[in-house]
Amino acid sequence: MAVTGATTPAPQSSARVSVVRIVLVDDHAILRQGLRSVLEREHDLEIVGEASTLMEALAVVDRVLPDIVLMDLKLSASSDYEGLTLCGQLSSAHPGLGLLVLTTFLDDQLVVRAVHAGARGYVVKDVDTTELVRAIRAVSRGESAFDSRSASAVIRSLNGQSSTRERLTDRELEVLRLLANGLSNIKIGEKLFISPTTVKFHVSNIMRKLEVSRRAEAVYAASKQGLI
Repeated sequence: MAVTGATTPAPQSSARVSVVRIVLVDDHAILRQGLRSVLEREHDLEIVGEASTLMEALAVVDRVLPDIVLMDLKLSASSDYEGLTLCGQLSSAHPGLGLLVLTTFLDDQLVVRAVHAGARGYVVKDVDTTELVRAIRAVSRGESAFDSRSASAVIRSLNGQSSTRERLTDRELEVLRLLANGLSNIKIGEKLFISPTTVKFHVSNIMRKLEVSRRAEAVYAASKQGLI
């Protein structure tokens, strides 16, 4: 006998959105907050942890077991690309983990080193939100994800075509030109609206890439190669 007044429950959809769980690793809290705000607007992305150092990142990943680690390569002013070490350790400890590099640094060797360390993707921080989200989703599916510039760096490296001009970033070229004008780190920082410590970091990278040990030698080498 039918029960008067009873209602039939609406059928529930069996399809559920698969959420990509992400840990953010960057030494700048403001950047992490910005990324969280942007990424969590997406219905299928969830930030489940944050870290600012290598040790914090290892601990957080061990605890929450995310799908993706979105990480910078530079985690402190005193270390050179500590993120590469982190990338290797996470790849070894969590073979299925999707490691996606999001950094300001772009040179051929660095991209390839990140890939060798276990990164599945590499994008530069000025990438737009749509491209970043697309890269995260691709890596979560087990695919590779590179923006056009980092993909070109990989191809050049595989073809043995890397050059100093290509390895220097736009910011490093700006610093190099001001360096050639005789400006100090403080003055360069004022011109580019960055700190003297950041200028010093860029100058160090420039000298390493040009394979010189002095600022004057960097200017000379750059002029010989047509960089300035």
